[in-house]
Amino acid sequence: MQKLVITGEKKINGEISVHGAKNAALPLLAACVLTNGIVTMQNCPKLSDVYASCRILTCLGCKCQRFGDTVKIDTTGISKHEVPEDLMREMRSSIVFLGAILGRMGKCRLSFPGGCELGPRPIDMHISALKQMGAEIVEEHGLLDCSVGKGLHGAKIMLSFPSVGATENIMMAAVLAKGDTIIQNVAREPEITDLANFLNMCGARITGAGGSTICISGVKELHGCDYSVMPDRIVAATYLGAAAITGGEIRLNNARPSDLEAVLPVFEEMGCRIYSYSDNIYLSCHKPLKAVKTIRTMPYPGFPTDAQSILLAVLSKAHGTSVIVENIFENRYRQVDELVRMGCDIKTEGKVAVVEGVKKLYGANVISTDLRGGIALVLAALAAEGETVVENIKLIDRGYDKIETSLSQLGANIKRISM
Repeated sequence: MQKLVITGEKKINGEISVHGAKNAALPLLAACVLTNGIVTMQNCPKLSDVYASCRILTCLGCKCQRFGDTVKIDTTGISKHEVPEDLMREMRSSIVFLGAILGRMGKCRLSFPGGCELGPRPIDMHISALKQMGAEIVEEHGLLDCSVGKGLHGAKIMLSFPSVGATENIMMAAVLAKGDTIIQNVAREPEITDLANFLNMCGARITGAGGSTICISGVKELHGCDYSVMPDRIVAATYLGAAAITGGEIRLNNARPSDLEAVLPVFEEMGCRIYSYSDNIYLSCHKPLKAVKTIRTMPYPGFPTDAQSILLAVLSKAHGTSVIVENIFENRYRQVDELVRMGCDIKTEGKVAVVEGVKKLYGANVISTDLRGGIALVLAALAAEGETVVENIKLIDRGYDKIETSLSQLGANIKRISM
């Protein structure tokens, strides 16, 4: 067990590069199952969820090697179609292996996934779509036993909600299926486009990613390729939040401003100065933060739910009252009780959080409740008076590569200690 010890009231200043996106890397690694050859994945973040994905690939018969920020996956030895329950429970996004394994092997057996407890993430849409494509799926005792008989075939699928996971699973199942698949009301997140770009480089025929309809023409086989994972837009928002809450100044390299079009205006509304160009974002915050009008989380291109916890912490230091409405997950305010221990004035009811800015935050012993809630505690600690101890940081490690090293480079007084 490890914890972070943070002495606050140190301004975040400097320049840093944003590492590869967790939410892109995980489906990309699952998609490697569909290829027959070697994939070299660059800018692949060193995260516990990434390591968990590599363990699943190894379990299936792949060979995985890491060289710095590059992961090399040799899929020529794939021979298994079953993922053990202990590996599935390590992360929620492990369900994306369903479409990939089924598409490559013609059968798949796995359990329901684990990960952060953010409320129900039903996979009904995943299962319904795969059944429309010819899959036979039996659910019993927490296991999914899937087979395709004569093989998957194309279908016209309408999603009831633009689910990222369902869109990814259907895409991966469809690339090797017979005929054409049309998916309507799909997720439009940049990570979906990244997955489509990767699959196309491997020989798939996918069009429409980034829009509301994706069309896929099945091919017989995919080959390996060299690919670079997109930068992590939520990590970028985290560094911006760290500079804002401490009254600092930061320049982000390897960041895509276009991926943060719903987030950057919120920082500007708080009084931060933002300049973005090419793959760089600059933020300075030398005046007291101001409250913002209502923030509503929505599917992309709306405000991302993963950035909500970050802004919740930052707004705790803003003058005035801010309102956040969480429309994606039910349990996204689990960190509020811990933030209140640090002096935050936050009241929640159902989907709504009302944040009354305070002049001072105070160090405390707090516990991470989930990945994004945990990083919210870290941000609050950076601005707090005295020392904060953040425990259960294994959840933070799921999405941030050595967060203490990165923040230390920017002027924070933060260290990781083994308990």
